[in-house]
Amino acid sequence: MLYERTAIASKPDGLVKQELADLRDNDTITPDLVFKSPYFLEFTGLKGMYSERCLEDSLIANLEQFMLEMGKGFTFVERQKRMVIDGEDFFLDLLFYHRRLRRLIAIDLKLGRFKAQYKGQMELYLRWLEANEMEKGEEAPLGMLLCTEGNEEQIELLQLDKAGIKVAQYVTELPSRDVLINQIQKSLKLAKSKWNTLEYESETENNEDEQDA
Repeated sequence: MLYERTAIASKPDGLVKQELADLRDNDTITPDLVFKSPYFLEFTGLKGMYSERCLEDSLIANLEQFMLEMGKGFTFVERQKRMVIDGEDFFLDLLFYHRRLRRLIAIDLKLGRFKAQYKGQMELYLRWLEANEMEKGEEAPLGMLLCTEGNEEQIELLQLDKAGIKVAQYVTELPSRDVLINQIQKSLKLAKSKWNTLEYESETENNEDEQDA
């Protein structure tokens, strides 16, 4: 089910085939092939109510398992990365580096649903990292917001991909296998449906433009 958990699974079939072909033929990897959702963090042992700091502490205490869940290529850089902006201290929860992407990966942990204001906060972190931490030959940093739930319409309207930001869900308690499979396939079906609608609207607009011409 790894394919269904990757961001590429929510793209149209044509783009999926192209990205996989680039990986196979040219060894070209994209962020969509790296990030996935949901992330299974049951190894933290957290259940019921807990704080963001408890989640962070548990991930650091189980760093090897966390990195295995994230996938190949990630290296840990720092926790609570301090950034001084306009004389004010800001702290990023976790900072990683991805060797294949050649990018810093900023991770912010959130409890509950995704909120629109998280975008501005993450953009600030990314621009600071770009200005102060990027090395020669690296690509621009990427951000990932780990939330317990997504707000799909807000995420779509904010066009987070264009800002280099990914939103992924995480679970600290695994549901049954059947429920888990159903949840992932439901999310995949919803994403595909949105792409098909966008493609249909685009084709309709193109046909109307041709008729006008």
